[in-house]
Amino acid sequence: MKLSDKINLTEALTELIEDGYGGPAEFAKVLDLGIEMLFYVEQEAFTQREVQQVVSALRGIIGVLRG
Repeated sequence: MKLSDKINLTEALTELIEDGYGGPAEFAKVLDLGIEMLFYVEQEAFTQREVQQVVSALRGIIGVLRG
């Protein structure tokens, strides 16, 4: 990925977070809620590994947002 593409992606993500959620802290709260919702997914809707991958990705994003 070119540097200009990375910059555009970062700017788009920043805009999404600021405009859609008011900032990183609020966005992190929404992602936390998403993790909590995963605990109530019906059995066999997804494999355990798929759910674990989603949780890992969300936790990674939350960690970055919270600094």
